[in-house]
Amino acid sequence: MAGKKPTRIAVIGAGPIGLEAALRLRQLGAEVRVYEKGRIADHVRQWGHVVLFTPFAMNTTPAGILAIREENRHHVFPDPQQCISGHEFIRCYLEPLARTQWLRDCIQTNTQVVRIGRGQFLKEDLPGSRQRASGGFRLLLRQGEQELLEEADVVLDCSGTYSQHRWLGEGGIPALGEMEAQAHIRYNLDDICGSRAESYRGRTVMVIGAGYSAATAICALAELAEQDPATWTVWLTRREGPPIRRFPHDPLLERDRLAQQANRLAARGEGNVEHVPQAFVQAVEFLGQDKGFRLRARVQGKVRTWEVERLIAHVGYSPDTEIYRELQVHECYATLGPMRLAATLFSMTGDCLQAPAIGPDTLRNPEPNLYILGAKSYGRNSAFLLQTGFAQIETVLALLHQDGLISLR
Repeated sequence: MAGKKPTRIAVIGAGPIGLEAALRLRQLGAEVRVYEKGRIADHVRQWGHVVLFTPFAMNTTPAGILAIREENRHHVFPDPQQCISGHEFIRCYLEPLARTQWLRDCIQTNTQVVRIGRGQFLKEDLPGSRQRASGGFRLLLRQGEQELLEEADVVLDCSGTYSQHRWLGEGGIPALGEMEAQAHIRYNLDDICGSRAESYRGRTVMVIGAGYSAATAICALAELAEQDPATWTVWLTRREGPPIRRFPHDPLLERDRLAQQANRLAARGEGNVEHVPQAFVQAVEFLGQDKGFRLRARVQGKVRTWEVERLIAHVGYSPDTEIYRELQVHECYATLGPMRLAATLFSMTGDCLQAPAIGPDTLRNPEPNLYILGAKSYGRNSAFLLQTGFAQIETVLALLHQDGLISLR
């Protein structure tokens, strides 16, 4: 590699996967720019009050730990087997990692990547051909009201999915009135027992969804109801039976504890929780500030209507695929993730700990030198672990070396 210009690599997103990818690439001599539309670990900050299911050791890498210790040998890390909150994760690992000599000069915060294109080619030119790599990537950036253009040889999209919620209407489309009301609906995890407690205390709240985010909200609202019995929750789910899936002999004890508690609240009606299964939302009407919502749903074939003061829609997240719409990406018709990886993931049992082994070429796209990593690589499939993303990074490093773009030391 002597005498060659360093490969210019654009990393989109300064979350856990983006930071780790940038670290490893900088250590290998690549020219790296990390573009983050908010602050460091912006998505993690939004759910930072929540305790992760996975222990600290599963959410870090030896390279990251070493880089932080090189910067500050007195830095204190949590116990490797401890489950910490998102805010603690940022304080003890992600922010110190971003401040290391490897990363502090290459991260541009408050910089949104709006679109990515090729220097010489349109989307329809040279389908699937490696010749497209000769054009390089052009990135349209936005910093406040200013727009900029940057170029790169390789793009790693590690931007996640948390900023783009799905819709709560039947069939996955917006319910009638939802688009108009969405600014008043909570789609992300609120700190119900902490900084946002006064917004929920003594209120009638509707929660829609049957994943771990919904379970977190339900358990928090039940805790709030113990403090103030005027707090009531209506929980709508699509399926019959226990709302939250459990796994036999689950090694992730925090995950199983949450599932047990939420299912118990649903089954027994404890914590002022009313569980309504087989419910499909049809319409939402925002009644005005502090007046709440009127919601209509089809429940076991009959139409029911509620008036509630707060509405939480934990219906999942979806990747923003518009960012690379002018590139050749083969998307899965079911998950919107890259097709090769999505096809491999179809064999999963649903447990994130049972992710199948993937071959190196699984991460390649028809667009040469574009890699979609992290939670975004799973598309609408929520069974993603950070340790899976770390393994993806090592695979991409091997592919870039194979293509002569970096040298593995």
